[in-house]
Amino acid sequence: MRIDERIERHYAELSPQEQKAADTLLDRLGDLATYNAAELARLSGVSKATMSRLFRRLGFEDFNEVKEHTRSIRSGGMPLGPQSSDGGLAAHLGQEQENLRRLAESFDEDKLSAASSTLASAGTVLLLGFRNSYPVALHLRQQLLQCRKGVAVAPQPGQSLGEELAGLGSGDAVVLFGFRRRPAEFRKVLQAASATGAATILIGDPSARRLAADATNWLECPVDGAHAFDSYAAAMSLVSVLANGVLVVLGRAGRERVRAVAGLFDSLGEIEAR
Repeated sequence: MRIDERIERHYAELSPQEQKAADTLLDRLGDLATYNAAELARLSGVSKATMSRLFRRLGFEDFNEVKEHTRSIRSGGMPLGPQSSDGGLAAHLGQEQENLRRLAESFDEDKLSAASSTLASAGTVLLLGFRNSYPVALHLRQQLLQCRKGVAVAPQPGQSLGEELAGLGSGDAVVLFGFRRRPAEFRKVLQAASATGAATILIGDPSARRLAADATNWLECPVDGAHAFDSYAAAMSLVSVLANGVLVVLGRAGRERVRAVAGLFDSLGEIEAR
């Protein structure tokens, strides 16, 4: 049970001093790691003994266990950010650079090349993205459609997945975006996609590693944010590199489709004039 849930369950049973301490914890869940127990007690206006007693009543041995608990909540994707917005853009930029650095240092070029080849040669490409992963799936579809046909994204609003997976088979490909706070049935969806015989490419943050064995190819991408919410800049960069790889593999056929699409843009007047 999360610490906020524990506080809510026991709040009425706490003494007034313990309630003051609990309120301080709730206000600072996102940056507890920057404090020690004595500082939290001072901010709460209670004694250090009261703060320690609250930790034990909530089921923690000490403040270190509380900090580790809140870190695990944030690593699971729950929006917990610092109370202050100080250093907002600078901190955000620093974290984005760190995400891109981690992506570059850990990336396996052979796996990226294999994924690009799979998407270039597949008869049908189905992109599956749930919740925050959906915009990333949409972005990859937009890029792939410029160099190849037969690209779909799911789930569509109000639709289920069964009809999307039915008919897929060997020679097709499914890309599943599995960034954290995935639906509870995500593994079942991945296994169902694999069972069709289609190649499966799983793209997700480190929390999805445990699902990688069920996929043909696994591409890892960090989404850590400097503040409360995850950031998908590195994921969008990965999608761009992946789509570019597909275009390279397709060669002349891909370039001819790019030109055909551009010609239709012009004839339909869909894109503003340069």
